[in-house]
Amino acid sequence: MASSKPSPRQRGQRAREQLPCYYEGFVEKRAQGDKTNRRFWTCLCGDTLFFYNNSKDSTYVEKLELSGFVSLTDDSSRDKNLEAGRLSLRMRDGEIKLTVPSLEARELWKGFIHSVVKLSVPSSLILLPGQLHMLHEVVEKETARRQVKPLSPSLYIDVLGDMPACFLQVSRTEAEVLLERHPSCGSLLLRPRRSGTSFAATTRQELDGSAVIKHYRVTKREQGGFLIDVENPIQCATLHDVVGTLIQKTAGTLRPFVPEEAYEESISFIQPDCENGERTLQRALQTPSPNPPSLPPKPGDCPFFTVPWARTPSPDPESDSDESLYLNDPSPPAAGRQALKPPLPRASSAADTKTENILRPRHSLVSADPLPQMITEELRLKLEKRRLHQD
Repeated sequence: MASSKPSPRQRGQRAREQLPCYYEGFVEKRAQGDKTNRRFWTCLCGDTLFFYNNSKDSTYVEKLELSGFVSLTDDSSRDKNLEAGRLSLRMRDGEIKLTVPSLEARELWKGFIHSVVKLSVPSSLILLPGQLHMLHEVVEKETARRQVKPLSPSLYIDVLGDMPACFLQVSRTEAEVLLERHPSCGSLLLRPRRSGTSFAATTRQELDGSAVIKHYRVTKREQGGFLIDVENPIQCATLHDVVGTLIQKTAGTLRPFVPEEAYEESISFIQPDCENGERTLQRALQTPSPNPPSLPPKPGDCPFFTVPWARTPSPDPESDSDESLYLNDPSPPAAGRQALKPPLPRASSAADTKTENILRPRHSLVSADPLPQMITEELRLKLEKRRLHQD
């Protein structure tokens, strides 16, 4: 079948802007042997359909050359999307089913494909006058494109090693369109002439909002080298010198036109389906980048300030289950019990006094605890009363 899948090396050799793009849009394609439809961003460039994964890609994944075209008719079979339009594209080596988003898109695809293949606008299309005018323009452009003769083999072989990066196999009109659509890629383009025996340089610049386009003829000399055919011809040894001379003569305002290389925006891979075994193009899941590990604390940094002489208070020991006896209790003490005596002051050393002053609150240094004094005074009164009663 005319549809082919290029190898990775072949994909980079033809970008979509190297041919005039007449029409483009999303199309679901199913060839013979395919179990399901595959959705592509499809471009009709020249007489070839290029299929891309999305509209931002600049390199195709499949292409279908219309040189083996037989017919393109409406497909009356129903689709789950009632608004979609279906087409049956018959080629010499098989049939391809195409599904487009709407009935209007179906008429447009039929019109553009027929205009490119037959070089005439079909009369059976249901389109607006402006859309029919677009088809007539496509017929004129495609006719002019096919009239361009390819570069002669002998001339191409001789200068193959001297081809600069801004050389493209395009026509005069296509060169003008490329320079207009992609001004960031450059303003000087080298191309073959229609005769196929010489070259031409096309330049484009802006002046007060208007485009200034110039074409210069570059011929090959019999003695060797090339000649920029202007009023005062300029001899150059190679095509690289031709480009360099044009840049030099224009004070460096011209830049060689070099198409931008396309790079993938995400990681993708081909994986077979576990159920039906069909191989499909998958996109890897995007995971957020992990958070950077936190830095360890610097030496000497401590989140808590610890007093070296502070001690954790130990829990109070469990009190004795027996009832405590006090000295002011009038009842006699039972056997095995001792009366609690008031606490006696302990001789404190200078070190203990210093530590106690540090740990004791500031207000405790001014007034002592009055509780032991009250207990002693109460006991003294009790004892005096008891002594008086005995007397």
